Amino acid sequence: MALQLIDAHFHVWDLDAQELPWLEGTDGSITHTYTLEELEVAYAAIGGVDFLGGVYVEVDGVDPLLEDRLTWERMSQDPKILATMMRARVEPWMRLPVFATGVREPLHIGSQPKDRALAPNFIAGLRVLAGAGKPFESCNRVEDLPIALEAFSQVPEATAVLNHLGNVTPESFTEDYRATMASLAQLPNLYLKVSGFPTADKDFATSVLTFVKETFDPARLLYASNWPVVGMYSSLAEHLASVREVFGDDERLFCENACDCYGIQL
Repeated sequence: MALQLIDAHFHVWDLDAQELPWLEGTDGSITHTYTLEELEVAYAAIGGVDFLGGVYVEVDGVDPLLEDRLTWERMSQDPKILATMMRARVEPWMRLPVFATGVREPLHIGSQPKDRALAPNFIAGLRVLAGAGKPFESCNRVEDLPIALEAFSQVPEATAVLNHLGNVTPESFTEDYRATMASLAQLPNLYLKVSGFPTADKDFATSVLTFVKETFDPARLLYASNWPVVGMYSSLAEHLASVREVFGDDERLFCENACDCYGIQL
């Protein structure tokens, strides 16, 4: 039987219409337009996978309003966009398109102050999101994970989704990282995306995935590809294979938890 899979973190972008300055700092391998159809083809090529759809995550473009419109148009054309995490600055009066499932304000980019997540307006915004039943998508520098822990601990009722295993690397997979992640795992409404780790170092990949499996409630883990950014450090097939080696075909990881987190109804 095919593995039923919801990809909890993918991007698409149109470089003819959108400006993504952060791409200038990459190796150039993903500096072109991507469509959801390409992701569907990539999953079909793996075989034995029933790609049910996924969660579109904002792309840190210059014009969020343009991204809102393009995303709405894509949703109307492809039912495999099951949820959308759109760009907004977290504060009680934040702008958010009415179709958005939730919010991402990137906290890992250079323009963000280290303590942004502890700003009073940010904390107040988390409370507003919690009241509205909308999750917050959190992408953090690994050294700022203790700040994320402090922020989310102040609003435990908010659903927070930590991206990419906290952006851990072999160098930052330390006792401090483990301790902070163990504390994050105790928060009642925090989910962790199993994505973003470099797969070339097989020993590291196995170690960090095993740590996550042993530390987090299995109901709080989300399979995610980070496509097409995954192409900078792995392939979609290799990434999925490395996750399955540790987790097997856990239905919660690959499908059920995403439905619970994002309110997806299949």
